[in-house]
Formats: sequence, structure tokens, C-alpha cells
Amino acid sequence: MSDDTIPVLAVDGPGGSGKGTICRAVTDATGWHLLDSGAIYRALAVAAAHRAIDESDPDALAEVGRHLDVVFAPAATDDVRVWVDGDDVTRELRSETTGELASRVAAVPAAREALLERQRAFRKAPGLVADGRDMGTVVFPDAPVKVFLTASPEERARRRHKQLKEQGVDVSLASLLDEIAVRDERDRSRAVAPLVPADDAVELDTTGLSVEEVVGRVLKLLQERLS
Repeated sequence: MSDDTIPVLAVDGPGGSGKGTICRAVTDATGWHLLDSGAIYRALAVAAAHRAIDESDPDALAEVGRHLDVVFAPAATDDVRVWVDGDDVTRELRSETTGELASRVAAVPAAREALLERQRAFRKAPGLVADGRDMGTVVFPDAPVKVFLTASPEERARRRHKQLKEQGVDVSLASLLDEIAVRDERDRSRAVAPLVPADDAVELDTTGLSVEEVVGRVLKLLQERLS
């Protein structure tokens, strides 16, 4: 089976819209592979920080991206552990500081280009669930099924606050809401691969919906589009 015939479910949307949870559940239900593109950008942000490389240096960022030594491995829980340059950076990867840096790094065209082929290499049989912000518009524009998840900023902030509290991270809900607003504006207005739905994406507002309801709708869409 050639790469371009392997089906891809491209799931895009802002942080806190439920992409990660939904994509993992769909992966479990289908047996497909999973691409967490946000984790790759966070890994690049961590690698750059460890090397004291500033996001204002696109050439240096691109060089790190082309040779990024990142390993994802299953953990005892539903999450995964992540190694960058041989170091376990799982906790650092999920911090708000890394998330903010990753958002700035993702706005650098050279960095995005350096990671493009690395992301496309995840496309393997029997299929791929791609979680990100430009999966349907840039990375897999030929994906037969595209979904754009969203939720109200308040709902997204509450979800992130709950997640961080469970991880033992003390952060205020108000500060998270402010960070979401800043990150959304940066993602939507960046010159390369802005956060927008693909023309043929199905938009789904997850505010007030359970995980089971959203997964059910996505699986139904998959069945309709691929049958």
C-alpha cells in the first residue's frame, strides 16, 4: 500500500478543545497509528531550550529540528513518556512554559519546514490519526477525513486547569484563560500554517459534550467517508 492510499484522519483545533483525548480514543477504537504533532513541537522547544537557542534564530531552530532526537514510548498510564536527546523530559514537555515556547517556535517557518517530513513519516498502514493545528491544511492536505475541534475559551481553560491540578501543578484559572487568548491569537495570525479549519473539514464544538459523544461522532464520520 503506497503512502498516499493510507487513510488519515486529520484532527485540528486549538489547545484544550479535546484533540488529544479524542485522538487517543479513536486510535484505540481503530487500531490506527497516532501522530501527536504538538508533542513534536514541544520536543523541539525543549531541545532548543536545553541548547540555549532562541526562537529568534530560525536557522539554528531548523538545524535542531532536522536532527531532533525524540522518542515516544507507552507509559503505565494512558499517557506516553518522552525522551529528547536521551533525557526523559515528559514532565517538562507538558509544562505551560514549554507550551508557550512551542507556540512561538511553531510560528517560525524554518522550524515548521524542518519538522514537516518527520510528521508525514507517521503515515503507515492501516491508517493514521493526526492530532495538531495544521494536519488537514498543510501536513496531510489529502486526508480523506478532516475534523476541526473547538470549544469555548472558558471550557478549554477549565479542562487544562483540571489536567494540571491532577499533575500536581498549581496554576490559576484566570492565568490559563489569558494564556489561551494569547496563544490562540498567535496561532491564528502566524504567516505560515495559521490555525484555521481546512475547507473540507467538519467543525465540531465539544463544549458540553462528553468524550464518548465526540468519539462516537468522529467514528461515525470515519465510517461514512471511508465506506
